[in-house]
Parts: sequence; structure tokens; C-alpha cells
Amino acid sequence: MTTTRKTKATDEELKQRLARLGLWGLVARWDELGDRPWLPELIDCEEAERQRRSFERRLRNAKLKRFKAMADFEWDWPTKIDREQTEELFELGFIAEAANLVLVGSNGVGKTMIAKNLAHQALLDGHTARFITASELLNDLAAQDAGGALDRRLRHYERPRLLVIDELGYLPCANHHADLLFEVISRRYHEKPVILTTNKAFAEWNEVFPNTACVVALIDRLVHRAEIVDIEGESYRLREAEQRAAERARQRAERRVKRTRKSAAQRSAATQ
Repeated sequence: MTTTRKTKATDEELKQRLARLGLWGLVARWDELGDRPWLPELIDCEEAERQRRSFERRLRNAKLKRFKAMADFEWDWPTKIDREQTEELFELGFIAEAANLVLVGSNGVGKTMIAKNLAHQALLDGHTARFITASELLNDLAAQDAGGALDRRLRHYERPRLLVIDELGYLPCANHHADLLFEVISRRYHEKPVILTTNKAFAEWNEVFPNTACVVALIDRLVHRAEIVDIEGESYRLREAEQRAAERARQRAERRVKRTRKSAAQRSAATQ
């Protein structure tokens, strides 16, 4: 049985894939090896392995740590959330548009969970991402000397395709922190999106950055063409803590009943 030679189009496609992989030895010896039946499988394996290693490297650099999957998100728990808007974000159109995303809500309503899942989806889609709390980011930048060191650190946060800044407003910020955050947002403006989670409405940002002149400009730059997701409700973590406490109380009550019954049985046996 004779093997049918691949079409020229298929040959060119395989050669392009070899070139993208940097396997120039195979490209150079194409006339000798191009019709080998194992060649497409070799290319598939090499591409799959490089994609796996690339994802693992980007996942490590993203520093997402542990998080719950969106499949575990209880949509009926918040008293206010636009589910259609939120689920649409996972199509990652905001990344293609370089549009920022701001998740606003009180403590424990799922802002960080959504932000981490969006970052993870971006990694799966081939993007780079970086997750950091607002306090870590601002303290890191504030610790740099002015000039070259600060500029290099700003470029570090400018580099990822998606930057997630978590928990703005939970801790007090120094006055110059607003200037540093403004610089981060400005460097990424129109080029790379930022996801920011905050427990403060924009009208309250003067409380986060008191006596700071650039707050209005910071908000204006951040929300221009941005997607705003408002979430309202009680703390999910508080509910989980209350449920755990209730379950532990139930288990302790059951153990007390068992001990009481065991003691009663032992006393009954001793009197017989």
C-alpha cells in the first residue's frame, strides 16, 4: 500500500509550525524528512508540551495562590449582582479592548474570587497576568528609591497583559500612594487592562487617599471605558464561619449525648 504524499498546503503548514517551534534542523532537511508519518505527531507533542510549560510558568508568575472556581460561586447569595454581565467578562473582551474592570462591594461578597477566576481564564487563553493586593503594590513601589529603581519597578507592573489589584480601601494609604497608583494606571492606559477590587465607592476614595490632589484624575483615568460591577450583600465568609460554628456545636452536642448514654449504660451494667 503506497502512502499518499501530503499536499503542498499541508507541507507549508507543517514547515511554518516547525519554524515557530525553532526546529530549524527539521526545516532544513524537509526534502528528506517531510513525508515521514511520525512528523505531524512529533510537532503536536512538542507544541502541547511547550503550551503546558508556558501555562505553568505564567501561572507561577501570576501568584494567584488558592481560590475557588466560579462553579462554586453562589449567585443567589449576593443581594445584587449582574450575573449576565459577570459571566460575559469570562469571554475576555475587556482584555482585547484594554478596558479596565472595577469590582465594587463590601467585604466577603466574592470580588476577589471573581477577579482570580478572570485572571486564571486569561492565563488559559495564553495571556500573562499578575495578582497583587493594593497594599503590597503600593508599599513595594513606595520602598523604591526615586529615579531608576522606581521606574524599573513600575515597568515590572506594566509588563503583564492583565494586572489584578485587590482590596483597595481596606487599609489606609499614605498621600503619595495615590500618585504611585495613578502612575501604574497611566502606564497601562489604553494598552493593558487592570482589574481592581475595592470596598469603597468612588465618592469615598478621598477617605482612602486623604488630602491627595490626583484622586479625581486617578478615578477618571481608571474608569474611562471601564466595566463596573457592583456587588451587594452580606459577607459570604461570615456565613461560612457561622455555618462551621453551628456544625461544630451540633457535633459537640452529639458527642455529649453519646458520652451520657455510654455512662448510663456503664452504670446500669455495674448495678446488675
